[in-house]
Amino acid sequence: MNIGQFAALTGLSAHTLRYYEKIGLLQSVVRNASGHRDYAAKEAEWIGFINRLKETGMPLKQILTYAELRAQGNTTAGERQQLLEQHASQLAERIRQEQAHLIALEQKIRYYQTHFSD
Repeated sequence: MNIGQFAALTGLSAHTLRYYEKIGLLQSVVRNASGHRDYAAKEAEWIGFINRLKETGMPLKQILTYAELRAQGNTTAGERQQLLEQHASQLAERIRQEQAHLIALEQKIRYYQTHFSD
C-alpha cells in the first residue's frame, strides 16, 4: 500500500512515517517500480508495536535501540526481552503511582460530596 493508505491505516502522518524510516525505525520498506514506498502488513504490525511502546512511555531512544536489536535477528532476542522486561517494570510502577493518585482524588471527591452537597 502507498504511504497515504498506510498513514490512514496506522493513524500516523506521512511525515512521521518518513521520519521513522529516516531514523531507522522502519527499515524494510520497499519501493515499487516508480520509486514510491510500498508498505506491507508486516510494517503495520511493527508500527502497532512502536505505538504501544510510545503510548506506554518508552523513550524514542530506547525504541530505536530495540529496533536496532530486532534488525540484528534472533541472536539479540535475550537483549530485547530484557529491554521489554525493564520497560514493563517501569510501566507497572507508573501504574501503581497513578492508582494511588486516583484513590486520593476519589477520597477528595467523597469529602466534597459528604461535606458540601446540597
